[in-house]
Amino acid sequence: MRDARAFAARVWSMVVSFLLLGGSVSAQAPSSGDDVTLIRGGTILTVTRGRIENGSILIRGGKIAAVGRNIEAPPGAKVIDARGKYIMPGIIDCHSHIAIDGGVNEGTLSVTSMVRIEDVLDPTDINIYRDLAGGVTTANILHGSANAIGGLNAVIKLRWGKTAQEMLFEGAMPGIKFALGENPKRSNFTPPPGTPRRYPATRLGVEYTIREAFTQARNYMRQWEEYERRKRAGENVVPPRRDLKLEPLVEVLQGKRLVHAHAYRADEILMLIRLAEEFGFKIATFQHVLEGYKVAREIAAHGAGASTFSDWWAYKVEAYDAIPYNGALMARKGVVVSFNSDSAELARRLNLEAAKAMKYGGLSEDEALALITINPAKQLRIEHRVGSIEVGKDADLVIYSGHPLSVYSIVEKVFIDGQLYFDRETDLARRAEIQKEKEALKARERSAGRRPEPRGRPPEEAVTGGVEHPLSPRSGKEVRP
Repeated sequence: MRDARAFAARVWSMVVSFLLLGGSVSAQAPSSGDDVTLIRGGTILTVTRGRIENGSILIRGGKIAAVGRNIEAPPGAKVIDARGKYIMPGIIDCHSHIAIDGGVNEGTLSVTSMVRIEDVLDPTDINIYRDLAGGVTTANILHGSANAIGGLNAVIKLRWGKTAQEMLFEGAMPGIKFALGENPKRSNFTPPPGTPRRYPATRLGVEYTIREAFTQARNYMRQWEEYERRKRAGENVVPPRRDLKLEPLVEVLQGKRLVHAHAYRADEILMLIRLAEEFGFKIATFQHVLEGYKVAREIAAHGAGASTFSDWWAYKVEAYDAIPYNGALMARKGVVVSFNSDSAELARRLNLEAAKAMKYGGLSEDEALALITINPAKQLRIEHRVGSIEVGKDADLVIYSGHPLSVYSIVEKVFIDGQLYFDRETDLARRAEIQKEKEALKARERSAGRRPEPRGRPPEEAVTGGVEHPLSPRSGKEVRP
């Protein structure tokens, strides 16, 4: 019985994947992380240590064991021929909303720091696989921007086929989403008739909301510090009442949680910098930050990163002063800059977003690639694990058919922790297999002279086992609501 159920579940998973992908397939089963693999003969773009022509990468135990030329394959190692191809670190998306089950915003309150993305991760979201097929291996999953202080983020590796818990990036520093401007003041939201607007409704109100929340958090932190002091002194004291809304903000004050702040305008960026410095914490990243070029020196002096778009502008009032040179200008002023997607669709082409920085701003090849690899890794404080091809780092790698900054190049293989999670050749073969099976099922139905049942409510015989239901319209009895 257990085997039958497992087989049925596997078939259903394949069918769902086929429908979601519009004829494509779901992921390949990853290989064992204990395998030894040698990727040989490709052009390696390390990002931090230059380019290696005709280079090889040895993967052992999910880590990069060796990088260079003339690396011999150990006995029993799997060898992948990458001649004529390019190998780069896995792409890191510092602003994503994929894999969230049940909505990206909790819009009832201005401060929702008690909610957690980790609790609503959906490991079956097909966008995980699609972004993986675009070379993305790590993503920062953020709450929406309806709140001045939103929910707690989750950094994940796109381990398609794993559980939500297994996708979490082990040891990644926790964070929280803030938002400034039009979105948290709900300028684009009209409440139902008779329903008052939620506070705040102005930019001034957004600032006050954040200030008041941190004032409460600071007082809450001091209550717990006093309790711990008296407890250590041997007093029998009652602990303060826990507040799950304030505890994440206390972690921000203590430097244990990163702040990722949705922001557009220069004046609001400066406002949040001043507020953060008043309370003694740092903004980890300004997200979108389309007017960052106006205050790049101030952002760099504060120590914040900037996770921006390559060339989005004029799509709403806050974006009218956006320019495609924004990323390069901030980088030249010492800001750690990354390009993000904010879109499940755009995440599949972040390599081409990085290429735009070479046209708009004249960045070098390595500087452009850094925008989607080592720089977002630094912003998320995971650069010791991912973001570049170096010995000892996680074997999160992408093999491209050509240079990754070329529009003609496609992703051929993607490794996470040394495991093969996407292989284009296998993907295409499985699409053909599923299409063949689909055609066979159609032919079988035609030969049997049956027509498929229409979608929607099942036939009554299926519900009643062939016995007419007493409330059926065919029973002649009254159908009650």
